[in-house]
Amino acid sequence: MQDYLTQLNWLKQNQKLILQQNNEPIHQPCGLYVRYKNPVLTAAHTPLFWRYDLNPDTNPYLLERFGINAVFNAGAIKFNGKYVLMARVEGTDRKSFFAIAESPNGVDHFRFWDHPVVIPETNVPETNMYDIRLVAHEDGWIYGIFCTERRDPAAPEGHQSAAIAQCGIARTKDLLQWERLSDLKTPSPQQRNVVLHPELVNGKYAFYTRPQDSFIDAGKGGGIGIGLADDITKAVIHQEVIIDKKIYHTVYEAKNGAGPAPIKTKYGWLHLAHGVRNTAAGLRYTLYVFMTDLNDLTKVIHKPAGYFIAPEGDERIGDVSNVVFSNGWILDDDGEQLFIYYASSDTRMHVATTSLSILLDYVLHHPEDGYRAAKSVMTLQQIIENNLVYLNEQACGKLKAILAI
Repeated sequence: MQDYLTQLNWLKQNQKLILQQNNEPIHQPCGLYVRYKNPVLTAAHTPLFWRYDLNPDTNPYLLERFGINAVFNAGAIKFNGKYVLMARVEGTDRKSFFAIAESPNGVDHFRFWDHPVVIPETNVPETNMYDIRLVAHEDGWIYGIFCTERRDPAAPEGHQSAAIAQCGIARTKDLLQWERLSDLKTPSPQQRNVVLHPELVNGKYAFYTRPQDSFIDAGKGGGIGIGLADDITKAVIHQEVIIDKKIYHTVYEAKNGAGPAPIKTKYGWLHLAHGVRNTAAGLRYTLYVFMTDLNDLTKVIHKPAGYFIAPEGDERIGDVSNVVFSNGWILDDDGEQLFIYYASSDTRMHVATTSLSILLDYVLHHPEDGYRAAKSVMTLQQIIENNLVYLNEQACGKLKAILAI
């Protein structure tokens, strides 16, 4: 019994250190955002009473009975004054489920609620569900839009990794009780990374989609699409229009998909997305930003070149290395501070903070991709020439002294 209590006390104290740890901002030379030293959620954040049978009679060696492998790809929302993440929690059995953690300030001290989220099954139960987007819609509901995965019934017996991905839909008023709606139907064989637009469009529900031919490869599909559905309870899209396609030799050449629901600004709808390119070391996932027209959601009006956030340092290491992925961000009540929640390498959750003003400056004024090396050189040359003219003719002496050009 003494060994049991010693081990239990060690587990409790070790988790206490993690839960109470203050996060430290890390200066970023790009100036676009602030990263933080520690992940905001990991497998170690999950409650001990999830992972352990705490009855010494039935678990005398205090062994883990329910292993947690990773916590990642969380939807996000500000709810009752708290910063809420609805994370994908993956057990050591590879099955994922959703669980909610909340923080008083959005950057640290996240704690999971006592129970995981119960999403009702449809009449065709899925094997797995993951990567939920939380959308506070103008119709008054909070929607959870997630990927639902089932084994491909047409796959041969020996092929046990063939799957079909579709878009699951659930809704709630309190994040506790969830109503499951019918899965989204589209013309595409498979759907990943579907996002619900937060406003009605001509009285219809607009979905950002990512059509693809197979479970992993986009094939002839890919790109971020948009489609309209008349009824959210039995959502059917008859036509998808690609608004942001895959392009050769970019950070989104292999596939790309929407992140969280877009943010409405006076300039347009601000989008965060992930792009995937192939490398000799495998697929590399980064995040990028673009903006669509306020009145025509199919029209991309601004799109900075390259990535916005890429994996750095320890973020590169994990179950699926060299990956950052985001399906949640929170624009705070002041309409200015922005919390961007992203996962690294399918293992843990992080936060980056910025302001809406900075992000708008970036998306409106950062050079766009010319899709050729020569165009990149021309862009760089123009920046250099502008700087030299300014420094020679207008810059103050202190600025010239600091730059020492």
